[in-house]
Amino acid sequence: FVMAWNCTQWVFCALVAVLALVLGVGHESQFVFTPEKMHEIARNSVEKRKETGGSVQDLVDDVVDQLRKEYPKYIAAEPQWMFNNAGGAMGSMLVLHASLSEYVIIFGTAVGTEGHTGRFLSDDYFTILHGEQWAFSAGKLEKEVYTPGMQHLMSKGDAKQYRMPDECWALEYARGNIVSMLPFGLADIFFSTLDLWTLWKTVSVSAMNMIQMLLIGKI
Repeated sequence: FVMAWNCTQWVFCALVAVLALVLGVGHESQFVFTPEKMHEIARNSVEKRKETGGSVQDLVDDVVDQLRKEYPKYIAAEPQWMFNNAGGAMGSMLVLHASLSEYVIIFGTAVGTEGHTGRFLSDDYFTILHGEQWAFSAGKLEKEVYTPGMQHLMSKGDAKQYRMPDECWALEYARGNIVSMLPFGLADIFFSTLDLWTLWKTVSVSAMNMIQMLLIGKI
């Protein structure tokens, strides 16, 4: 009886924790970043590159520098690159911020990719820095085309097919219930790539960033 009661308690506590994560995370008061500022920073860097003719690396470095100046407490001091396989697409990402309610990354590919966007309890703002992203929703007969400086909004609950036909890099900002996005972000590792190194990097970097943010009161 005691063992059964203890199991019941554990199940109850787990359900409460899940409910708290679903209902307690992703509110406006928890957000630090704004899609407008992400868009502004990305466009500034795109315009600067047009004037200077810098490389893609220069472009990304400029975006990161601007983010650090605007959000000094919330951008990772030593962000790390890692592969990301999700929804059938493959690219790499530089994790600049990860908390329970927001993330900011540089995401893209040097060779092109295609897949499912995912369907989440969060809004995702994808601002193109270099190259093109194509997308379409079920029932739409013509593709959407996003070029440098344009911001592609994936609203909470929406899903699309997307493609980067060639090299493409973007500043991606998501706000809402970030924990709910993790299963989609990890599923391809378990059922396709079996890339345990990327699994370790993704989980450890995300967890470390989230813990660091919680320690300064950022949900």
